[in-house]
Amino acid sequence: MSDLTLFEKHHKDGSLWARGQMLDGAMHGYWEWFRVDGTKLRSGHFDKGAQTGEWVTYDKAGTPYKVTDVTPKS
Repeated sequence: MSDLTLFEKHHKDGSLWARGQMLDGAMHGYWEWFRVDGTKLRSGHFDKGAQTGEWVTYDKAGTPYKVTDVTPKS
């Protein structure tokens, strides 16, 4: 049976650093990372530990400025 659980990690000051889901010990589904000031740094999806799809990088104001497609090539 697979176990999907919420995962959060924090910066040393206690602010949220990363948030996502774990499936059987691997990153799975939508994840996001944050700067110490709370603005979003990066977001994207995992499929059982492997990055997949479009990943977005955000500037210091939290506005998207780069999109990278990490879909595996077949």
